[in-house]
Amino acid sequence: MPDRLKLAYFSPLNPVQSGISDYSEELLPALARYADLDLYLDNYTPANQALVRQFNIYPASKFARQAGRYDNYLFHMGNSAAHAYIYKTLLSTSGKGILVLHDFVLHHFMIGQYLNHGQAAEYIRQMGRFYGPEGEAIAREVIKGKFAESLFKYPFNEAALEAAQAVLVHSRYAQERILEKFPEKPVGLARMGVPVPPFVPKETARARLGLPQEEFILVSLGHLNPYKRLDSALWAYRAFRREYPRSRFVLVGSPSPNYDVKSMISALGLTNSVYLTGYASMEQLQDYTAAADCCVNLRYPTAGETSASLLRIMGAGRPVMVSRTGAFEELPDDCVIKVDVDDAEEELLLEYLRLLAREPALAGALGRNAHRYVEKYARLGDAAYDYYMFICRMQGQEPRLEYISDPPGSAAEPALESGPPPVSPVADFEEKSLDLSPGWNEIARAAAEIGLEETDPVLEKIARAARFAGL
Repeated sequence: MPDRLKLAYFSPLNPVQSGISDYSEELLPALARYADLDLYLDNYTPANQALVRQFNIYPASKFARQAGRYDNYLFHMGNSAAHAYIYKTLLSTSGKGILVLHDFVLHHFMIGQYLNHGQAAEYIRQMGRFYGPEGEAIAREVIKGKFAESLFKYPFNEAALEAAQAVLVHSRYAQERILEKFPEKPVGLARMGVPVPPFVPKETARARLGLPQEEFILVSLGHLNPYKRLDSALWAYRAFRREYPRSRFVLVGSPSPNYDVKSMISALGLTNSVYLTGYASMEQLQDYTAAADCCVNLRYPTAGETSASLLRIMGAGRPVMVSRTGAFEELPDDCVIKVDVDDAEEELLLEYLRLLAREPALAGALGRNAHRYVEKYARLGDAAYDYYMFICRMQGQEPRLEYISDPPGSAAEPALESGPPPVSPVADFEEKSLDLSPGWNEIARAAAEIGLEETDPVLEKIARAARFAGL
């Protein structure tokens, strides 16, 4: 077999609006260092002309006739209708092909596959096959229009996992959950790589976006749906705004048709301080990130995804609050602010907002920690090499190509002397040069303001979660 692999690559690309479109456009040039790639799309031309020039691009309908020319196939699957043609092709490959599973939960995708094609009875049957009578009961509730959070309890990914020769994921969380059900299935772990965004001064970004320079700006980035915890974030912001009236909350992303964010904003009396931008280009996302004093990237229930948008926020050096769940828990505590998803969620969000507004030095240190983490452990070159190593393993061959670094001076240039860093880093990025700890009297005063007594368990959560501040 020649040194370079020959691979068929299935993934949505822009103009299909999907985080996986952005992911593939960034990964493909790095992966092309190790493999010759042909791209298979759902009968459209990519918006990115650099990809059109670099790769052969075919409609998925031609794959069956050309499958024999490849060493293996990569099927990128997420929890949206954009992956329907990929799922269909995966099922037809008879146990060959590597499933790159971006969302552990595929139930919402599968609902569309069955119910939008008049196959309600088959949906019930398949849910019964994988989850027994309880699954059938849930399926009947879904058919009645009840899309409950319990869907996340039934990932409905089994058919895709069964059809794949092997699976590649981006977190220990997803890897362990797959192996619980399919202990014999090869499940590899590839780092999520993102390009470190160019540095944009906050003042420049705000000027380009027409945002005021003097306000405290909170930003949420990504598709607006019920699982982004925007109700909790908006409640916390409403309380925060009473103390910091010169502030605003910007929601950047396309709205879900089943989630009325505008009515929620209006009901909370926040129409004049919360702004909806709609879908934003990558350049606009970078500016909104750079303009933020703090970002929120909350998610619960989790579909088991690893968030590239979160890594981009971190790479831009912005402090960010995430939900303490799923793959987010694998990030170091001193790089992101982790918020428990429980009865204290809104109070914790409020206290962290107050803390970051009072302590800009703390916000800066947290952002620098996040930036260094992405520079060291989320490089595109490392992600591509993880792919290469795993595919070689599935081919039963020794890797013949050495790790290829980025050109000197590039943002993704490896910081280590030789080879890629460990896949699952355990690192301490804590700022040692600054005393960033607010006094206990401030914590006590804040607790009193929201009506907490000494015995309230919320105090314990606040104290534990505030470890990143050096308390």
